[in-house]
Amino acid sequence: MSLRSILVPVAAILIFGLLWELLVWANGWPNYVMASPSDLPPAYARYWELFIVMGWQTLWRTVVGLVLAIIFGVLLGMIMGFSRLMRDALYPLLVGFNAIPKATVVPIVALLFVGDHNFNTVLIAFMISFFPIAVSVSIGLSTLEPEYRDILRSLGASRTTIFWKIALPKTLPEFFGALKVAVTLAFIGTNLMEIVSPHGRGLGALFDSGKTNSDYPLMFAVLIALALMGIVLYYVVVALEKVFAGWAERSPSY
Repeated sequence: MSLRSILVPVAAILIFGLLWELLVWANGWPNYVMASPSDLPPAYARYWELFIVMGWQTLWRTVVGLVLAIIFGVLLGMIMGFSRLMRDALYPLLVGFNAIPKATVVPIVALLFVGDHNFNTVLIAFMISFFPIAVSVSIGLSTLEPEYRDILRSLGASRTTIFWKIALPKTLPEFFGALKVAVTLAFIGTNLMEIVSPHGRGLGALFDSGKTNSDYPLMFAVLIALALMGIVLYYVVVALEKVFAGWAERSPSY
């Protein structure tokens, strides 16, 4: 990783924080209307133990939901990618399911599995993040050039060999592109369950506590903590992409 790839994102975050601070200062907003970046360090210092405990609760449930979404999304994408019939049958169902606001699904899941807080949270993170993975894998496999398959079949290659040697590598760029989107969606799903159906766990519960007590610096501190966790997980995906699909990366022309 080059120094430029580190400095540019850090500089962008610092500029964003400075503009945020100037916006609050220019409008004269008190921290019970709009917290500024300078209000956040005291909130972190005061509630640092809660941020560690609840941040870990949110993180592991998000990661588990994301891993399940990857497994299910890849399998579903393979089914749709290799079968035109299944693709025509499943796409409308997936689009319809994805169009349903997940905030309306959260109370239903909470009632179906009363008391299973960890399961509920992981389930919502999974439900909200598998769609882009399934679609990207399906598109990658369905657009595989038939010439490759014909040549390999003429050489005696099995379907399994064609999948591992041609189809899977070709799909990796689309897969990692979808995974970058799924990372943020998984965090959204986790926090939806933690906020809409509060059970005292995770950063969503900490945000809800700040809202109840009108502690706006705490609320904004939770939001920034979630954003940072999402950024870290995003760059984990970027690192994996460089390892497994670095060949697909094009050098900039400038």
